[in-house]
Amino acid sequence: MSKPDFNLLLTLDVLLAEGNVARAAERLRLSPSAMSRALARLRETTGDPLLVRAGRGLVPTPRALELRETVSQLVQDTEAVLRPAGKPDLKSVERTFTLRTSEGFVENFGPPLIARVSDAAPGIRLSFVPKLDRESSALRDGTVDLETGVIGSGMGPEIRVQALFRDRFIGVVRAGHPLSRGTATPARYAAGRHIGLSRRGMPHGPIDDALGELGLQRDIATTVGGFSTAVALARASELIASVPERHTGNLREGMHSFPLPFPAPEITVSLFWHPRFHADPAHRWLRAIVLEVCGQPH
Repeated sequence: MSKPDFNLLLTLDVLLAEGNVARAAERLRLSPSAMSRALARLRETTGDPLLVRAGRGLVPTPRALELRETVSQLVQDTEAVLRPAGKPDLKSVERTFTLRTSEGFVENFGPPLIARVSDAAPGIRLSFVPKLDRESSALRDGTVDLETGVIGSGMGPEIRVQALFRDRFIGVVRAGHPLSRGTATPARYAAGRHIGLSRRGMPHGPIDDALGELGLQRDIATTVGGFSTAVALARASELIASVPERHTGNLREGMHSFPLPFPAPEITVSLFWHPRFHADPAHRWLRAIVLEVCGQPH
């Protein structure tokens, strides 16, 4: 059995609404002959004449009258499906979005982000999960809606990317630490004991490269896997933490922060998502909120 031509639904809807071949042809921007051929196909498909001659005009058959309301609703529903998604009614959306990000991002940007979302869309919940690697499999399989971080080699080529902000590394020590007094020269900085940052336990990085160009080397006393842990250790010890400035704004309150006394490495923190969610209205709205919150000074 051959499949019906669904384009005929629109033609039938207009014919039944107009009750006139010429007017229906004009409305659909077809020639009268093309519309007559379409009516012939409709008659063949439905097994009913649909419109029959009555004097100088046409009148619908009982079958046509029976179909008119159903066909009109089908056409409206089809147009709604094919119409570009509009702005969601945020007050009525019930949904949980999962964001994979670092603890530092949650601690620094989480409060204003949650406040903005709760105010505009009380039915939307944010679930933050830790970022343990730079693989994009969680975005691909849909278990994560959004991710933040620095672009890595494990990121799939199809993943969408939006830069959120630039961040630079700074030094941070407890209040009263020797580096909180006087000028933090490269030599003074390198002479202290440091907290290394590495998820893989290998602390050597861009900061060490920059020091090496000056003929200096820092003493890594311990290595941790996150910015918040590094700041917490520095707060309670004589150790020096070197962390991204904006990522740790709230965490460093009450401590002494200082620009690194040599060209400091910078990073671009970005937002990632899978193309399957790119056109989703609520997802698009949330991305805009994240971008706005991260663009505000903290």
